[in-house]
Amino acid sequence: MADIEELRNMVSSFRVSELQVLLGFAGRNKSGRKHELLLRALHLLRSGCSPAVQIKIKELYRRRYPRTFDGLQDLAALKSSIKSYFQIDSGDTVVSSDLPLQTGHSDFLQQQQHLVSCDSPPTPLMAPVHPDVQMKSLPFYDVLDVLIKPSSLGTHAGQRFHHEKYFIFALTPQQVREVCISRDFLPGGRRDYMVQIQLRFCLAETSCPQEDNFPNSLCIKVNGKLFPLPGYAPPPKNGVEQKRPGRPLNITSLVRLSSAVPNQIVVTWAPEIGKTYSMSVYLVRQLTSPLLLQRLRMKGIRNPDHSRALIKEKLTADPDSEIATTSLRVSLMCPLGKMRLTVPCRAVTCSHLQCFDAALYLQMNEKKPTWICPVCDKKATYESLIIDGLFMEILNDCTDVDEIKFQEDGTWCPMRPKKETLKVSSPCIPKIDLRQSAVVLPPETSSTKKGDVIDLTLESSSDDEEDSDPPLKKRCVYMSKAEEMHNKGFVFY
Repeated sequence: MADIEELRNMVSSFRVSELQVLLGFAGRNKSGRKHELLLRALHLLRSGCSPAVQIKIKELYRRRYPRTFDGLQDLAALKSSIKSYFQIDSGDTVVSSDLPLQTGHSDFLQQQQHLVSCDSPPTPLMAPVHPDVQMKSLPFYDVLDVLIKPSSLGTHAGQRFHHEKYFIFALTPQQVREVCISRDFLPGGRRDYMVQIQLRFCLAETSCPQEDNFPNSLCIKVNGKLFPLPGYAPPPKNGVEQKRPGRPLNITSLVRLSSAVPNQIVVTWAPEIGKTYSMSVYLVRQLTSPLLLQRLRMKGIRNPDHSRALIKEKLTADPDSEIATTSLRVSLMCPLGKMRLTVPCRAVTCSHLQCFDAALYLQMNEKKPTWICPVCDKKATYESLIIDGLFMEILNDCTDVDEIKFQEDGTWCPMRPKKETLKVSSPCIPKIDLRQSAVVLPPETSSTKKGDVIDLTLESSSDDEEDSDPPLKKRCVYMSKAEEMHNKGFVFY
């Protein structure tokens, strides 16, 4: 008997024509819209369908997606189910009581008998319905349940440009309760949930855990409503086509929070040569940076002797090198916030001794998850972070320094700046005696007055020099303020 989960995904990918054929074959009502037909077909699977209906589902799926059998085991299982149901060996044909006899049933039986007798090798395989894909864990989310396990977005020859696939999932009453309890109302009428329904895409690769990766020309509809996708990344310099940065999608706002009504996801994408993608849906709980910091503290602090051994290894003289390093200076300031470290940490994959502040690093990745070391610009995931015990001791012992120096033997000493005394020479300012100061009025200048010109080439006798008196100098007339005011307004004859 085929896996019910696999059959449900097959039915979810059917178009209206395939759903009508399936419901007509099972004797159910085949009129109505697509979502009504899909709900009837899924109800048929949940209520327990006969092997003939299961075979019909596989037949319709094989017609829509050629070469969809996973391997010889599926073909052998199909043959055995047909033999057990139709009793071909005894020659008696048994029809299930819940299926009415129809004119096309004998033709279908002949086709299945021909399939059993056919021993030809299977056609080339396509991607399995549920590949063994593992997604990379997200530090700020705890997975509570898997609603749709990773399902491949397979390509086929029937659709050339854009492919479309349908997925159905339903919530249990307990899951609905957890989501509703975590609801928080934000300003503007918006709602936020700490327990979320999360949609993720990745490459269908089974070699290692996969990161989030979107297919080209992706379009998502949840219960008939278009889900807004994140914007494109800035265009690269080499002219490569723009691509959306991969990230998990929170579709909680479009999900029906009810255990009685299922939810439908319609995915449309453009195929890529040599690439197959996978989609999955999870129920997750969102975490905060203080909680992650608390979990990091609970992991413990690395032994200070480990850092001392690393210091000795870095400062060990290399016999082949002409330059030997005898000391190493390290800052106690965080390279992110330019503030003193409070929780010094670094990744185990980093080779440097410089630490950064764990609290600030988690806060920055909560806003924009990059997980890049601020010292060496290499990957520093949350799982690889450790708190350095040696730096914790140094921060507790030295509270007045921002830089230290490590010696060859692993010891350290603080680097305090030298205090330099600056001598400021004060210029001599002459003293001014206000009692002896006088105001000198500037002489009147006339534009018509010309200066005396003395010709030094003329010869002058000594007699002339003795007889001629030097011109009298003009004296400056000083007038007090009282005299000026007293003489104002009077005329003297």
